[in-house]
Amino acid sequence: MPRLGFGLLLLAMAPIVVVLALRSFAGYDARAASSLSLILLLVVLAMTMKFSGVFSGLLHCMIPRKRGATAEEDSSDSGGDSNGTSSDGRSAVKKRRIGAGETAAKKGGENSGAGAGEEREQLAVSMANLRDANSVDIDEDLHSRQLAVYGRDTMRRLFASKVLVSGMQGLGAEIAKNLILAGVKSVTLHDEGNVELWDLSANFIFSESDLGKNRALASVQKLQELNNAVVVQTLTTKLTKEQLSDFQAVVFTDINLEKAIEFDDYCHNHQPPIAFLKSEVRGLFGNVFCDFGPEFTVVDVDGEEPHTGIIASISNDNPALVSCVDDERLEFQDGDLVVFSEVQGMKELNDGKPRKIKNARRYSFVLEEDTTNFGAHEKGGIVTQVKQPKVLKFKPLREALNDPGDFLLSDFSKFDRPPLLHLAFQALDKFTLELGRFTVAGSEEDAQKLISIAGDINENLGNGRLEDINTKLLQHFAFGAKAVLNPMAAMFGGIVGQEVLKACSGKFHPIFQFFYFDSVESLPTKPLEYSEFRPLNSRYDAQISVFGSTLQKKLEDATVFIVGSGALGCEFLKNVALMGVSCGNQGKLTVTDDDVIEKSNLSRQFLFRDWNIGQAKSTVAASAAATINPRLNIEALQNRVGPETENVFDDAFWENISVVINALDNVNARLYVDQRCLYFQKPLLESGTLGAKCNTQMVIPHLTENYGASRDPPEKQAPMCTVHSFPHNIDHCLTWARSEFEGLLEKTPTEVNAYLSNPSKYAAAMRNAGDAQARDNLEHIVECLEKEKCQTFQDCVSWARLKFEDYFCTRVKQLIYTFPEDAVTSTGAPFWSAPKRFPHPLQFSSTDPAHLHFVTAASILRAETFGIQIPDWVKNPQKMAEAVDRVTVPEFHPKEGVKIETDEKATNVNTAASVDDARDNDANYHMDLIAGLANMRARNYGIPEVDKLKAKFIAGRIIPAIATSTAMTTGLACLELYKVLDGGHKLEDYRNTFANLALPLFSMAEPVPAKVVKHHDMKWTVWDRWILKDNPTLRELLEWLKKHKGLNAYSVSCGNCLLYNNLFPRHNDRMDKKVVDLARDVAKVDLPPNRHHLDVVVACEDDDDNDVDIPLISIYFR
Repeated sequence: MPRLGFGLLLLAMAPIVVVLALRSFAGYDARAASSLSLILLLVVLAMTMKFSGVFSGLLHCMIPRKRGATAEEDSSDSGGDSNGTSSDGRSAVKKRRIGAGETAAKKGGENSGAGAGEEREQLAVSMANLRDANSVDIDEDLHSRQLAVYGRDTMRRLFASKVLVSGMQGLGAEIAKNLILAGVKSVTLHDEGNVELWDLSANFIFSESDLGKNRALASVQKLQELNNAVVVQTLTTKLTKEQLSDFQAVVFTDINLEKAIEFDDYCHNHQPPIAFLKSEVRGLFGNVFCDFGPEFTVVDVDGEEPHTGIIASISNDNPALVSCVDDERLEFQDGDLVVFSEVQGMKELNDGKPRKIKNARRYSFVLEEDTTNFGAHEKGGIVTQVKQPKVLKFKPLREALNDPGDFLLSDFSKFDRPPLLHLAFQALDKFTLELGRFTVAGSEEDAQKLISIAGDINENLGNGRLEDINTKLLQHFAFGAKAVLNPMAAMFGGIVGQEVLKACSGKFHPIFQFFYFDSVESLPTKPLEYSEFRPLNSRYDAQISVFGSTLQKKLEDATVFIVGSGALGCEFLKNVALMGVSCGNQGKLTVTDDDVIEKSNLSRQFLFRDWNIGQAKSTVAASAAATINPRLNIEALQNRVGPETENVFDDAFWENISVVINALDNVNARLYVDQRCLYFQKPLLESGTLGAKCNTQMVIPHLTENYGASRDPPEKQAPMCTVHSFPHNIDHCLTWARSEFEGLLEKTPTEVNAYLSNPSKYAAAMRNAGDAQARDNLEHIVECLEKEKCQTFQDCVSWARLKFEDYFCTRVKQLIYTFPEDAVTSTGAPFWSAPKRFPHPLQFSSTDPAHLHFVTAASILRAETFGIQIPDWVKNPQKMAEAVDRVTVPEFHPKEGVKIETDEKATNVNTAASVDDARDNDANYHMDLIAGLANMRARNYGIPEVDKLKAKFIAGRIIPAIATSTAMTTGLACLELYKVLDGGHKLEDYRNTFANLALPLFSMAEPVPAKVVKHHDMKWTVWDRWILKDNPTLRELLEWLKKHKGLNAYSVSCGNCLLYNNLFPRHNDRMDKKVVDLARDVAKVDLPPNRHHLDVVVACEDDDDNDVDIPLISIYFR
């Protein structure tokens, strides 16, 4: 604790300086200047008398500090043995925090009687529950992003689930990884085979030192490191069907159909049913089969929040027409069930009964009910979608093979492909059963035999027989049937992993029941000789058996730039290492990320371990990728990619790149990289995830549009008046709460620190600014250092209690005084009509846990701001309540003529970007205060409250993320990487993808082509850039355009500066100057030594005076 001592003298002088500065706004004169100079002279004199240490002490006091970890975890509360293992045998993920207040309350309760003592004890328990609700068995620091997707109930079901994964080649390893990261109770790995060199093409777990070891045993240690809360076990002997009864779900990745049917029959008929999943990856082909039993209930079909609407009117008709306000578009669909609440007048609808709707429109729908005899709707009301569970009746594999039903499509250009692949996989099973081996890569004989078997099976299908069999496709299938490719394993590992989680939780709609996929477009464009497939006794032999040795060499010699090493980046690094990308003598992989590892990363970013927390992401990820493949030539950087680092990522860097892979989490960074790729004509693999949703976009030079060519519409911002005075949903309350938090505990302390560090300089800057913001800053400083100065913790409690009164009582009373409940607008319409909600002031009660928790959080943070020691009793609700009750609260007196913003066009509200490290830390009280601010405001307006975790998701704009969608996304992108590095593929060979694993939905389509501009016999796209060398003059530039392009240039600009325009005669004097010299002299362009060219934008017209939009022109001067 810093001691102020004589510094109180300076503290007393500080407000005087500020007041004088404020006066200067009203009228600055020489006398005021003289007074101010005198005061500042005294400050300087005091500082020379060695009081400067006081200022540094004050500065220390005013900086909000991160709270250290407190001893809130009690080993005796783990619910298990002394080793921290819970009673059910699973390692305890997170122990419940027990606050000092709760302990004290329990002790006090043993000796106290009924009445006030019991009330305080109950308050203690409520307070503890409020701060630590739902953290008993879920480590929210680790699983926060996953919780945003699944919710607590689903996570608890997952934590109780046991899963078997049989077959630990590439696909099995990917599935197991995703399940362990998700946090199921246990994963049992089964494999009877040993690691072969062939396996290293797709399995990130194995290394050459594992050759000859049992696959399951070689996998267990590295998979266990991913999540110590999951029990990872092995089985290495032949499975019996009775062993399957130990699991909620079983997955088979390497099993013949006969055995699969036997196991599935057992699982299907078991009580309760055991979810059975069978998946295979064969070269560029893959499939999934799901059987979750005779009747499986899907609790939540899509995982989306129930849609709501604010009612404007309801007719007394049969059926009734319901209209909603046009604040937000309705997302209802015909057949949905909805419930009504808060309806005034037509109270019959408030009974909570689900009602069916039809004719759903943007702002209205028809209610399938007769409301003729209901009361007339007066105003208000909320309509909320009711999500219904869905029961699915799965067929066992034995029946589904002959009657597969509708296949789940992924690519509508291949709508006839799934039935053929259904036939192909059965033919391959029969081939391996007869010959005891897989088809050989490049063997025409084996391919013909498989085609023959497929034909025989087809003939026996009767009415389900295919009219036409694509033998070319079956040949591709036969050639690669033995290989498990890493991108395919990653993709199907994500899909199958998600299906297992659905089976264990009932969350999201499962695949019903077959899914087939192929990516034959990834094959080289030129036909391959048989010698291309010949094994080289290398770790890439499986990949060579599909793509040939020529493409493998291209992969190894590629120069790749991966931007970001978070969740997507880790998966990409793993994939490219296994594929052999940048592993040759000419290859190099550069990865950059300026972030460090946090605990919440560990549930998705699987290259990191808990001992890596705080280390640079790119460095740790690069080291882990090099462990997967020691031949990987990788360099890790910690630079953000942007204009400020163009000295690092200079022209030479970009020009030497083969392909760029984005693994970013924000749009601005993506747009910058997109522009760099566009400028240097480099292919870009773009991808992103949002919970169970994901997308990939291929940006290919001269073929596709670039990433920035199409933008999502800007996010709609709530009007300022709505957020500040008329909220009608919790998002509005949280936006307001975030803004108030930043003002109280971030912005104001920062301004005070700036003032205390240099009073004269700060006062001068505010006086020079002379605007409303400067006045507000000065007023806040005066409040902080004079009116609301805190010297003891009781002062902090008083400040917090008065803030509660101001926010949730005084302001609301003033609002309803200014706009009473019967107020009308200038048009005579009721002022408090939907979507406005009439507020009610809160009456503070120290026995209300939420009220007391708000004051506690605010007091602690205020004390930290002032460097005041926080007493131990702060977590004792009884003592905290006594401290709060000592605060004197002034009576409310309404003010006349108060201006309250009602203009809905004003949207100048501070919006949250992302929760920073401090707010993402549950050990401090930042999110407690934000959630408290939002929930108390919600109470004012009758809006449903949210818990702290939900508040963190909304206020912090936390992006929901899970490992399964991340893995699938990168697998799909790496299938495109084969095409990019091979070269020569056409636009129709590439695929952009949007997928939603929750539905499930897969939508693949050709990329949008680049827009072509034509002029006479020339054409160009956004990818083109015209280049002039030899350092031309302005005249030479204009003559070149006329001679070679037939265009008349009338304007040349560089950046935001005009170098030439034919409308200005004086610009003719610049004609014989070098363009680069004009850029330096006129545009003040800084051209560092590493730059060899500059870019100019030239406006041109043809001979008919029609404007022609031409590409950027690069002037090379070195």
